[in-house]
Amino acid sequence: MSYNRRNFLKTTGQFVFAANTLPFLLNCPSKPKKRPNILLFFPDQYRPDWISVYNKLPIKTPNIDVLAERGVNFTKAVCPAPLCAPSRSCLASGKEYDRCGCPTNGHNYPVEQTTFYTLLRESGYHVLGCGKFDLRKPAESWGRDGKQVFEGTDYMKLWGFSDGIDNSGKHDGPRAYARGKVCPYFDYLESKGLANTHMDDFAKRPFPNFANTDPTPLPEEAYADNYLARNGLQLLAEAPNNKPWFLQVNFNGPHEPMDVTKNMRNAWKNVPFPQPHNNNQYTPEKHVAIRQNYAAMLENIDKWLGIYMEEIKKRGELENTVVVFSADHGEMLGDHNLWQKSIPYQPSAGVPLVIAGPGVRQNYTCELPVTNMDLAATFLEFAGVEIPKDMDSRSMLPLLEGKTNVHRKFVKSGLYGWRMVFDGRYKLIKGFSISKENKADIEPILFDLQTDPKEDKNIAKQYPEIVQKLSQISNLK
Repeated sequence: MSYNRRNFLKTTGQFVFAANTLPFLLNCPSKPKKRPNILLFFPDQYRPDWISVYNKLPIKTPNIDVLAERGVNFTKAVCPAPLCAPSRSCLASGKEYDRCGCPTNGHNYPVEQTTFYTLLRESGYHVLGCGKFDLRKPAESWGRDGKQVFEGTDYMKLWGFSDGIDNSGKHDGPRAYARGKVCPYFDYLESKGLANTHMDDFAKRPFPNFANTDPTPLPEEAYADNYLARNGLQLLAEAPNNKPWFLQVNFNGPHEPMDVTKNMRNAWKNVPFPQPHNNNQYTPEKHVAIRQNYAAMLENIDKWLGIYMEEIKKRGELENTVVVFSADHGEMLGDHNLWQKSIPYQPSAGVPLVIAGPGVRQNYTCELPVTNMDLAATFLEFAGVEIPKDMDSRSMLPLLEGKTNVHRKFVKSGLYGWRMVFDGRYKLIKGFSISKENKADIEPILFDLQTDPKEDKNIAKQYPEIVQKLSQISNLK
């Protein structure tokens, strides 16, 4: 049997694990003999339908496709709150948005609240993480080394990490640097004489900014996601061999602005893309350029997934490693004249979710409604750790193993004043209006995603019985 698991793709300049040469790497028909390692790839603002396994867009995510072939692809996954800090706090705590203790990006994670990271570490896992955690987003207390030691308090330890390198988000880093607060990425840029270069470039990309699709002047190795990915590889290289490990890699991309390297831009500049749905804001050419850059960021993250798999293989650990690809929330990308996240439309509240590993059934597409907040309980059950009764998170392990084809009857998401419940077909939203007027009397919104996947038609008045049923079973007021 050949164990050369990377093919060079001349068209993309990437390495990819070929599906036909991975007979057992990401899937084992029986339970592992020892507790598995866990790798979580967690990019920022990754739209759920932008993985190439869907075959609807000219995007290239071959390594994610391999995960889908060797595991389970959840096509109706949502996040508990489509905003960075709340979503990541829900994951850490295993609690729904209203109970996670972090309602906005302006709140720090409550340190007295247990995380699944802590429970894994206490059970014997070596818990690692890099990139933007956003568990102390407003504090901007990363430190140059990313250890989150602030005023004598070791927050990385309090969150449950054995080691890690916390970093800023795309916009947080430049804003903080202008005030003299330096994150690890800007410390690195300073060491290369590139900090002012990056600051000058971001001055041309004020938040939020999609229209500037010019490439960054930074070289490939200094591009933020490439730097963050190397941090994770460093942590993995230092992980002990005598205990299981957990590693979460948080990328800054594909969050706006649309800054990509020259090579990334050149590889995509002639690729056609469909226009966003129901948008009249930019020229067709500008919309295509925005989408090209978005795809380039996705492809770059996918490339790193392949590199990580190769490194884990070199450690002799692939057979016993659970690999998960998801995101904190999605991206509207111009649909309905809307951008970014924070709203209940599926491109915003939805997330990709692909899971492969020992004991996970292969090449299975799951169309049940799930929430990636359930990853907390799933990781704990993989590790043989008891799931706390006060967690809202439910383990998906029985579903992953094929022992059941049921999970939740509905999933929730919410932010600020709106709340959403989704049963896999019907989505009920209360407290939300695109218009900022008449907020006091907002009518319910009901979408049928089976017949109206673009969420164009509110059918709440035509189907009051469905509104009532979803309201009752979810306690949505």
